[in-house]
Amino acid sequence: MQNDMQPLLVHLLELRTRLVRIALVFIVLFLVCFAFSQRLYDFVVAPLTHVLPNQKLITIGIASPFMVQVKIVAVVALLLSLPHTLYQIWAFVAPGLYAHEKKLILPLVVSSTLLFITGMAFAYFFVFGVVFHFLASVIPSSMQWMPDSAEYLDFVLGMFMAFGVTFEVPVLVVLAVRMGFVSVAKLREWRPYIIVGAFVIAAVVTPPDVTSQCLLAIPLWLLFEVGCLVAGWTVKPVQTLNPDS
Repeated sequence: MQNDMQPLLVHLLELRTRLVRIALVFIVLFLVCFAFSQRLYDFVVAPLTHVLPNQKLITIGIASPFMVQVKIVAVVALLLSLPHTLYQIWAFVAPGLYAHEKKLILPLVVSSTLLFITGMAFAYFFVFGVVFHFLASVIPSSMQWMPDSAEYLDFVLGMFMAFGVTFEVPVLVVLAVRMGFVSVAKLREWRPYIIVGAFVIAAVVTPPDVTSQCLLAIPLWLLFEVGCLVAGWTVKPVQTLNPDS
């Protein structure tokens, strides 16, 4: 019984070591980033302040000025520590994987991470400006728009998540085809439904203007097409026997 417990204890100790390393790197990066918390805040709110150049965001909570900066710094530290975190996870699970599983998982992890960050960057540099210009254009002359910094941060993080997940579509398509859930030909048959579904998702996630919805729906559709192309190149079709042969 004791011999049976030893491998489990070894894995638990290694898991603890990996988690401690992940936490330490995150804490160090958090402390470093916190020294630039005000600059990071200015960077995050720049898309909105560019639309409202003569107005600052407000905050009504006593601790809100501090907590908003803490949230921003935590997100930045999490993104900066993500390569190290993924390496620690990979180092923990890799010894238990087969060679073909290692060849599949490592490219998927790297590509999914890059795609998620690309989705966030697309939202920040292209989408936010369009969204905030639209919102500013519909304000009546008798109304003063005074965005709250905490609410703005929640909105931005939600949009980051939506576009980050959207840009994972090629990875999901390749996985679905490779695992045999669906074929590339069947996915292409579903193209009209995928396009309609992309616009439905965009209508739910983005503000109610056509431009913002298109900025999410069109990339979602194009990323689906990219996933089909990559799956067609990398996944070998299943060979079927001809009964007449």
